[in-house]
Amino acid sequence: MYVVLLLVASLCCVTFSDAQTTPTPPAVCNNTAIKDCESCLKVDVKCLWCGASGRCMDYPTNEVIPHKSTCPLGDARWGVCWLNFEALIISCSIIAGLLLIGVTLCMCKCCRCCCFKKNRSAYMREEARLDSERQSRKMRQDERRKERKARNDEIRRKYGLTTSDPKYEKFQNE
Repeated sequence: MYVVLLLVASLCCVTFSDAQTTPTPPAVCNNTAIKDCESCLKVDVKCLWCGASGRCMDYPTNEVIPHKSTCPLGDARWGVCWLNFEALIISCSIIAGLLLIGVTLCMCKCCRCCCFKKNRSAYMREEARLDSERQSRKMRQDERRKERKARNDEIRRKYGLTTSDPKYEKFQNE
């Protein structure tokens, strides 16, 4: 019940507020008194300054990009005077392209599709293979070390060099 009353009251307020607003007069961009870019663009957002003809005109809202017959893109100014329409289009398209590429890469990375797919099982198999190779190299190295020690011990026994005897003895000066 309260909801219905609130809806009716809001509809009445909206209807009466629309009826009481006065229409604003359209901006006059085609005024011949406007002789520079600054004053043209201050009149309204819909104004376009053409530097080639030196006149202010309404932006052609039925077209996204003004046609060459209206004003060449290199001479058209809209929004700010220091940036022509051609540079504005190029910079906006570059920024949009970079954003599109960035969003696509982020989506691919987050969804793990394409080349960003993390195949953990392949990494685990590779890690296991490397570990087994490392262990086998260590075992071969230990075997060679034992063989080398046995050969050295055999040579020492052959020539009467034992490891239990001290290598150096002090001279006794009496």
